Amino acid sequence: MGGGAPVAAGLFGRDRELAELAARVAAAAGGHGDAVVVLGEPGIGKTALLAAVRRDARDRGLLVLSATGVESEAALPFAALHQLLRPVLADAPLLPAVQREALLSAFGLLEARRPEPVLISLAAVNLVARLAQRRAVVVLADDAQWLDPQSHDVLAVLARRAGEAAVAVVAAMRTGYDRPLLAAGLPALRVERVDDEAASAILDRHGGGLSAADRRRVQEEALGNPLALLELPAAIRAEAEAHRPAGGDRPVGLTVRLERAFAGRLADLPSPTRDAVLVAACDSGDTVEEVVAAAAVLARLPLDRQVLAPAVDAGLIVADAVRVEFRHPLVRSGVLQAEPVQRRLAAHAALADVVADAFRRIWHRAQSIAGRDDAVADALEAAAAAAVDRGARASAVQWLERAAQLTVGAGRRGHRLLVAAEHAFGLGRTDDVGRLVRAASQLELGALDVARLEWLREIFSDGTPGDAARVVQLCELAQGPAAGEDADLALNLLLGAALRCWWADTGPAARATVVAAAEALPQLRADPRHLAAVAVAEPVLQCREVLRRLDRVAADHAGAEALRLYGMAAHAVGDETRAADFLAAAETELREQGRLGLLPQVLSMTVQVCLELGDWPRARAAAAEGRRLAEQTGQPVWSTGTIACDARADALRGDVDAALRLATRAELAASPGRLNDILAVVQLARGAMWFSEDRFDDAFAELRRLFDPLDPAFHRRERFAGVMFLAEAAVHAGRAEEALAVVEELEQVAAAQTPSPLLAVHLLYARAVLAADAQAEALYLVGLGADLTRWPWVRARLQLEYGRWLCGHGRARAAAPLLAAALATFEKMEAAAWVRQTRALME
Repeated sequence: MGGGAPVAAGLFGRDRELAELAARVAAAAGGHGDAVVVLGEPGIGKTALLAAVRRDARDRGLLVLSATGVESEAALPFAALHQLLRPVLADAPLLPAVQREALLSAFGLLEARRPEPVLISLAAVNLVARLAQRRAVVVLADDAQWLDPQSHDVLAVLARRAGEAAVAVVAAMRTGYDRPLLAAGLPALRVERVDDEAASAILDRHGGGLSAADRRRVQEEALGNPLALLELPAAIRAEAEAHRPAGGDRPVGLTVRLERAFAGRLADLPSPTRDAVLVAACDSGDTVEEVVAAAAVLARLPLDRQVLAPAVDAGLIVADAVRVEFRHPLVRSGVLQAEPVQRRLAAHAALADVVADAFRRIWHRAQSIAGRDDAVADALEAAAAAAVDRGARASAVQWLERAAQLTVGAGRRGHRLLVAAEHAFGLGRTDDVGRLVRAASQLELGALDVARLEWLREIFSDGTPGDAARVVQLCELAQGPAAGEDADLALNLLLGAALRCWWADTGPAARATVVAAAEALPQLRADPRHLAAVAVAEPVLQCREVLRRLDRVAADHAGAEALRLYGMAAHAVGDETRAADFLAAAETELREQGRLGLLPQVLSMTVQVCLELGDWPRARAAAAEGRRLAEQTGQPVWSTGTIACDARADALRGDVDAALRLATRAELAASPGRLNDILAVVQLARGAMWFSEDRFDDAFAELRRLFDPLDPAFHRRERFAGVMFLAEAAVHAGRAEEALAVVEELEQVAAAQTPSPLLAVHLLYARAVLAADAQAEALYLVGLGADLTRWPWVRARLQLEYGRWLCGHGRARAAAPLLAAALATFEKMEAAAWVRQTRALME
């Protein structure tokens, strides 16, 4: 709408935007949180809109927390989050101890164990939510595209969860930036240029003294950009006074013109004030005390806060007794563009002399160097390690990359690039991994870093078809220099090779190579990664050995990471009861320690285990949480795997529509890489879907694919979970002979190759269901006589089928208690298809 008259906030042509933002503040005041991202070009008025929101919120008595992104802060871990929460850190005791420790250690205010990023996010979100219980909170973030990565991630989580509390989140970003806030799917408020009526009103108020010709020139150059309409009149007057042609010697973009307009005021400032403004532009902090102290070092003069006054009068900065900030982000960038490189380097050196925080001190020291300096590079590397301990891997990547730039020796430079790439891999940042690995590959590397390079080159292609050669290569690297110099790297290489064999079929030779490589490293045998690698690579042929080694595990003395790996090994070989115990213990410890980054893997395996053991409510809850955490922590393979497991859970419960959607989603994600494991779980889900609709021919067709070695869904271990279903579908579809051939083959596998408990219990069922009438009852009794205490799903299925057999032979009375017991189990599990079958027999 037009803007012939200024609105209450003093803005022209912004009625729509102000109304929408005011509605969000009002909603928060009423207890209904929300979030919005304000998008627009530089100078379009985003900062002014946030200022209006701030005034509105404070007038309503709401708590306002704010932060502004600064390019020079982008590498400082949690700098923006600290700025945001600094006024309320005294309330940190409101949080549970583990969350409080994580948050304070992220800010370097507490020495604690390495916090997981997810826990830091949880602590920040919970602190704001608890404050909102007292009075509504408005969170403002300006120039969010320049927030440090960790803070941006936390802000995205806070924005997604704003609706759970009386919290309004308003973040302003320049267009053209792809950051987590946008990926979070938040609503966007796009701020466009103002119309001619509003532009004229702005010039009426701020463009006094312009000739008609200059007024037209301003409107033509500003093109509806409010900041340009405010600042270009003064720039044109200054150019006229200096007898320079308006706009300079050649056309430039509006953003550059505005930066020049601000920077042009520097020339009129006293030299010490100009030093102070430059220091403030380079500073990663915002305190008057720090800026003045660094300016004194740069000017080599004693200074006090009055040195800032001329810059305030010139409209470049705003300062009070404590804080100093630029009137607009373009002022800061204009100052930095105007000053020569040597002056900027000197300003960073001055800051390095006065800042107290060790992280900021070394970062400014690194920014003050134009060439190479090993001493500063070493300090940066140490700071990067400390950043990891504070849960700031993203900052560690940047610090290590800068350390590499400062490093003299090529080999050491390459090592730092590869360590940075390892951290980037942990964050799921594939583009950064590729870029850093390519840079390192151009340098002369030592043998150990060559091994690390090869691992990183392929780590994102786990399970791609035809990667058997890469599996062999990883095993060779694990046995080479890595084994002698870096046990962690050797075990990571070994487990990485094994996981390739699990996710996709790499063939028997590759699987055997992993096992042989593990056996060639007996000194690493005590590490649970060694056992997990053997189990995951060759779950059928190594089952007996894995079970034997698991028998000797002292779970009571194992940590969370070891418990997770033991659970992985047990699940890989089909020892689901032991896997359930390991994974439950791992989950408990991970939660207690706040190490939520590993939980998606534990929860994904828990879904499969609980489906087999009959704890379907737990499987469903684990799937929901696992999917959410995997997406939040950037673990796409585990996210896809959990989606497939969730599809299977929904199918078994009879929710065919939901199962079909999830199965299709998982299949689309897994098919390009022929991830056999996930595709096998998808087929299990599809088979279960048709059970729910009594479409047994379709169920048999879907399940039969699991047992065809030429089918992409064939998986040597996952097929064990389909044996019962194939047998039941075959009986109902009249295809028992086909199923019997599959079962007989698996009987031979069980006898000659694997004592897998999962296969054993499935065969108990299949033998009885597919048996000739003369042998069936005896086999049912054998099955029900086995110890199935931890396998209620299998036991109930046997009870149902034996009861069906008894009814078919005129022995309904004998069948009654079996059917009643089966029905109780099925109803508890919400196994809709089997509840229906059992009730039909009992009528």
